[in-house]
Parts: sequence; C-alpha cells; structure tokens
Amino acid sequence: MTEEQANSGNEFEREPVPDDALLGPGKFWGMYAGEHAAGTEFMIGPLFLAAGASLQNLILGLLIGNILAVLTWRFLVTPIAIAKRMTLYYQLERIAGGSLVKFYNFVNGILFCFLAGAMITVSASAVGIPFGIEYAVPDAMFGLGAPFFTGLVMLVGVAIAVIAAAGYSTVARFANIAAPWMIGIFAACGIVSLTQIGATDWPTISEGKWWTDAIAFVQAEEGEQQFGFWKIVVFAWLCNGAMHFGMADLSIFRFAKSPSAGWAPAIGMFLGHYMAWLAAALLLAAQIKLSQDHSANPGALAWGALGWTGIFCVVIAGWTTANPTIYRAGLAFQAMVPRSSRTVMTLVAGAVATLAGVFPNLSARLLDFVGTYGTVLGPMGAVIFVDFWLMKKFGLEDEYSSRTNQSISVPVLIAWLLPVLIGLYLIFWQGLFAAYAVVPCWLACGVIYLVLSKITQKSVHAQEAVS
Repeated sequence: MTEEQANSGNEFEREPVPDDALLGPGKFWGMYAGEHAAGTEFMIGPLFLAAGASLQNLILGLLIGNILAVLTWRFLVTPIAIAKRMTLYYQLERIAGGSLVKFYNFVNGILFCFLAGAMITVSASAVGIPFGIEYAVPDAMFGLGAPFFTGLVMLVGVAIAVIAAAGYSTVARFANIAAPWMIGIFAACGIVSLTQIGATDWPTISEGKWWTDAIAFVQAEEGEQQFGFWKIVVFAWLCNGAMHFGMADLSIFRFAKSPSAGWAPAIGMFLGHYMAWLAAALLLAAQIKLSQDHSANPGALAWGALGWTGIFCVVIAGWTTANPTIYRAGLAFQAMVPRSSRTVMTLVAGAVATLAGVFPNLSARLLDFVGTYGTVLGPMGAVIFVDFWLMKKFGLEDEYSSRTNQSISVPVLIAWLLPVLIGLYLIFWQGLFAAYAVVPCWLACGVIYLVLSKITQKSVHAQEAVS
C-alpha cells in the first residue's frame, strides 16, 4: 500500500502496518517538533517561574530530564513498536482482553481529550486578542470563561478536529510545515523578552536578579511556592509519561522504517521542552517587568513580545499539539468499537476535547494534570513491556487473552488498577507531586502482572493436565 492509500483512511488499526506503508524519519522528526514545540510550552514555561523554580535549577534540570525522556522513547517504545507494528490499543486487546481494554481505551481517550482541550484553549487565547475577547481563568475548577471566549474555543476545536480526522500522515504533514517556523518564533520570544527585561549582557543574564525579582512578585501576589531541582528533572522526564512509559506512541512508531526514528522526540524535547519552555518563562518575566502583570495568558504574553507574529505562533502551536493528541484519542475510541470508523471516532474525540477546552482551569493546571494522566495511563505500558520481553523468558505465554479468548485478564486488571489507585490517593489526598508517582506505579504494575500471570497460567495448565 502506498502512502497515498494510507492517507485515504486505512490506518491499520487492527493489523500490523505492512512494509509498503512505512514512513521515513522526516515524518517523525517533523511531528515531534510540531507537537512538543507547541501550545503547552506557552503554558508550562511561565508556570515554572510562577512556582518558584530557580533559573539555575531550571536550566540543568530540564537538560537531564529531557535526556531521560528521549532515551525512554528510543529504547522502551521503539523496539516494541517496530517488532509488532500494532497500535497500543490492539496490542493491549490481545494481552488484556477486549472488555478490559475498552474500559482502558475510554479512560485513555478522555484524558488525551482533556490535554487536547487545554491546547484548544491556548489557541483560542491568541485568536481572541485582536478581537478583545478575554482569556481569564475562573476561580471554580469547572467555571466557564466569557461567553464570547467559549464560542471561540468551539470554533477553534472544530477546525483542529477536522485536520486530526484526516489521518496520521496529514497530521505529520501539518507539523512538518509549521514546526521550523514555530521554533524560530519561540527563540525570538526569548531574545525579545531578555531585551525588554534589560538583560542584554552576560553578567546581567548570569546574575539572574531579573528572574528572582519576577518570582518574588508572583509569590507576593499568590503566596510562596517551591519547585526544586528534582521536581524539574522528574517533570521533564515524565510529563509525557503516557506517551513513552505508557506506550501510547506505539501507535506512532509502528509506521517507522527503522529504529533510528526513535530519536525523533529529541527535537521536541530540546527545542520544545527546553528552549521553548525557557523562552515562554522569559515572556512572563518580561510582562511582570513591564506591566506588573503575572497572569499567564499565552496569547497576551506572545502579543507583548512579537505582536501579530506571536499571535499566529500561539494559534499554530496549540493546533500542532492538539492534532496528534486528538488523533491518539480517536484511535482509543475506535478500538472500543472496532467496527466503527476511525474518522468518526476522531471527530468524536475532537468534540470531547472542545468541550474540555471551554473550561480554562484545565490549561492553567497543566503541571498537575500531565503528571496525573501519566500516573493513570503509564502503568499499562509496563504490561506491554513485560508481555513482550519477559513472559517467554519465565516460561509463560504472551498475548494470553488472544490465545484463550478471555474478555478480561484478571492479572492485567489487578496489576493496573492497584498501583494507580494508590498513586491517585497519594496525589489527591496526600499532596504527592503527581509526576513522582509515574515510575513507581509502572514498576509495580509490571511486577504484579508477571507474578499473577505466573500463578494463573500455572493453575490453568494444571487443570488442563488433570482433565
């Protein structure tokens, strides 16, 4: 099958991707650049400053955390993706059973829609600037913005959903076109902001008083917070925990011709989650210096630095993040109803994301949200890892539900829910920083799945031998 045929709607949701539909490395580098030098960066960068992260800790912590993230994509996800060439959802169905995976896919799709919804909000915040439509975060978690802003979010959401529904190649093509320009604009935002702050020479930049003054201003208004070195490292590593530890990007890398495509997230991590986060934080520092305003409005921040160019960048940046996220959510919903159209399910995902986007608080709490959704979705990636690498080494059968026609794998159900429930308890009731829970939950899930599989398969084989 040619790439053009793949674009026509066959995304191989329930079969391995054939050799003649594989894509070259450029598709992946462009997509990851577009997805991760994108809308979230305009929100997350300023939140680091507002949370009290020191400039030195931020520079070094982001470096280490992003290296760990790239290595996780390359050596955890890519080998399995290329060996199996199946979506995350179809692989899980073969391991965990159809009924269990439908529930997981529902949770997966909803959380991806919430993330995409935050990016729709970001894009709308920029679209509204020229029209005087205000982006403001209400006090209530599920409070709505102004009526005109809500309508703007809905229009932006429809446009993004239509592109996502066109399929992976269209999503990747859109990112390839937008990414180089956006990366340049992020760099320009950082340079202009330093100029506005007055940090135009190395001694002033390295002293960092302009940074500490901005933190002091925010904390005088909002109360003291601390965001230390290890929080920065862990957040940078695991803010995309659902994509790499959770194996969601099996659905992306199944199209890769070679394992070298697994290095593609590096461009997103170091130009997006490093340079762009720092540049976006500088936007807030400059805004505080110039107008004593600490509100992290993405559109207003970019407008203050680059005018119309900044506005266009925020719009496109939110778009290129929401596109692949809605695409992933569409695959999750399509896997719940295998006979359904992926295009229709992607449009459904777009509608849910748009609904989430009308609540501005979602985008304002991204530091907490991305760690939480990694805690919920990440551990199921451990099931895939154990099933692929360890089951046969321990004398067990892999993809056990596909061999026994089970609708629910009890080992998978317990292995997933038990660590996740404990993790969520620690996050919401004990105040644990959400990203800290991702790796412990992932490891616990893998161990529990292996132990319970050993017990259940041994029991089944013993009963078969008796009969």
